[in-house]
Amino acid sequence: MLIAKRRELLGDVHSMEEEALRSASGSNLSNLPIHMADMGTDNYEQEFTLGLVEKDRQLLREINVALAKIRDGTYGICEGTGKPITRARLEAKPWAKYSIEYTRKLESRMLGR
Repeated sequence: MLIAKRRELLGDVHSMEEEALRSASGSNLSNLPIHMADMGTDNYEQEFTLGLVEKDRQLLREINVALAKIRDGTYGICEGTGKPITRARLEAKPWAKYSIEYTRKLESRMLGR
């Protein structure tokens, strides 16, 4: 599952980067925005796409860490508690670093509860 997701993300990242770069370097006069609002929209779309690319790159890093854990025998162990992560959680999010219980604790701390 991790390798398939990594392969999918790599393809997505590559195509989104190409699209963002293509719209940024569109030197064809017919593609040039005529109105300032069009330029703003183009800039927003490019920034939005690049934001998605960064999010996918972060997920790729998490997947690579999970694959390394498989190699060293620590995959499926919660980094917060040292206990096994449930199979259901790993099936839903194979790159999970924490058990669902520990994740909820972290989230409640972040929210100040």
